[in-house]
Amino acid sequence: MGAAPLGEHRRQTTTASGPVGYLDVGQGRTAVFVHGLLTNSLLWRHVISAVASDSRRCVAIDLPGHGHTPPAHADADVSLTGLAQRVIELIEHLGLKRIDLVANDTGGAVAQIVAARSGDRISTLTLANCDTEGNTPPWLFAPVTAVARAGLLPRVGPYLAARRRLVRAVLAIGYQHPGRIPDEVVEAYCRPVLGTPDASRALARIITALSSKDLAAVRPQLGALRAPTLIVWGTGDFLFRTKWAHRLAASIPATVDIQWIEGARMHFPDERSQQFHDLLTRHWAAHVE
Repeated sequence: MGAAPLGEHRRQTTTASGPVGYLDVGQGRTAVFVHGLLTNSLLWRHVISAVASDSRRCVAIDLPGHGHTPPAHADADVSLTGLAQRVIELIEHLGLKRIDLVANDTGGAVAQIVAARSGDRISTLTLANCDTEGNTPPWLFAPVTAVARAGLLPRVGPYLAARRRLVRAVLAIGYQHPGRIPDEVVEAYCRPVLGTPDASRALARIITALSSKDLAAVRPQLGALRAPTLIVWGTGDFLFRTKWAHRLAASIPATVDIQWIEGARMHFPDERSQQFHDLLTRHWAAHVE
């Protein structure tokens, strides 16, 4: 599925932290989806198309500067804690009392903070290959952080965004087969975050703000989280090795299972969506309130 079929379900609102774009499909019990860096709500397009219905509502946020959410102001808090606050504000704005929270990549770190700070709202939590305390950002991400800190991203970003072949090479970090991603989705991923110097500068602010300290700060709350938690992990991920799935489970005692997707890379919720869908819906069905 490309981007077009979901276009009619795009929404825009403004919370205390600023404007936010999101997909809102279906009705009923609500799942909130959080993506990571360089993707956006379209990461979940296959899963949403499969599960959204008259009894299941899917809300997929675009984080600042990604997808249809404008970049945050230069003085805004774009740390993991600040990003989590934006998710919480959207949940409150939509009047969602209980949600199933689903997240991947950097969004997984954001979701951990959301769950820690709003645990009474979380019916279930599902985390797929993501940052954890002690691996935020992953050490292999260090060259990207160095480029961002050196102020080079506003020059490098637009160059990359104008060359789809290079963008696909970057996406190969998270995709086994980046050549199969529809062109319109590649464009929707890269243009908002890298297409202009200002967009790239905003992305650099998020990258340089990434810190494991934000997760350490909510360690006690995660330890007390009662929401049944499923961890789904691709074994072929360069950034998030399998040991981090075990570390994540240890930090969240409410973890009920770790499921492995052999050979999958970070963005398997898109690329291996059917496998992820089956595990996700089984988890939801096992924990109906």
